[in-house]
Amino acid sequence: MHDRHTALVTGANKGIGREIVRQLARRGYTVWMGCRDAQRGEQAVQALKQAGMDVHLLEIDVADDESVARAARALAGQTDHLDALVNNAGILGPRAHALEESTTQMLATYQVNVFGAVRVTQAFLGLLKAARCARVVNVSSGLGSLTLTSDFTSRYSGFNHLGYNSSKAALNGVTVSLANALREFGIKVNSADPGYVATDFNDHAGPRTVEQGATPAVRLATLDEDGPTGRFFDEYGPQAW
Repeated sequence: MHDRHTALVTGANKGIGREIVRQLARRGYTVWMGCRDAQRGEQAVQALKQAGMDVHLLEIDVADDESVARAARALAGQTDHLDALVNNAGILGPRAHALEESTTQMLATYQVNVFGAVRVTQAFLGLLKAARCARVVNVSSGLGSLTLTSDFTSRYSGFNHLGYNSSKAALNGVTVSLANALREFGIKVNSADPGYVATDFNDHAGPRTVEQGATPAVRLATLDEDGPTGRFFDEYGPQAW
């Protein structure tokens, strides 16, 4: 039995990611803040350390294979297990009309939002397997729900970002596939919808706070052993695929 709970959160230097770190640290977790920009990441780490939290910087660019591999080696030198992995890093991509967004632009979005989650999960799998019953959380979006976005009378239809929306739908597919593959190791994998949160991501236009937005991911990262896997949740419960 490991004597401390550990977690890695990517895209952690600000917004929802930073709040997920804060909430996990307040629950007693030792948390590594995965950040692409080391300088900004260190500033975020120091701010949380001053609040008495056990947090550490892990430099990682989820879109770069070698960066992810280096980060995995670095973390393996600091802990022998990982109880929770929150794949939060994501980008919106261009705010172009769906008929004008290029496949090159879409690929850049997928490199972070989809392939990034796959890279990181696979790279840190050894540490996840070493935990008693690890949790993987992929931070998705209601815009990745085909049920919600295919209702053209709903508020979701007004946010028709080709690359972003489809990348989050693909990420949900990744969640299901990984949940199936990792069942034999007792690792649970779920998607979290933070809702429309006021962050730099949307020029602080969202009505929800980062505290509210972090809640689903934190809940899924700390699930009991009898908790679900291969599911999609928002703050209120199961979300439609």
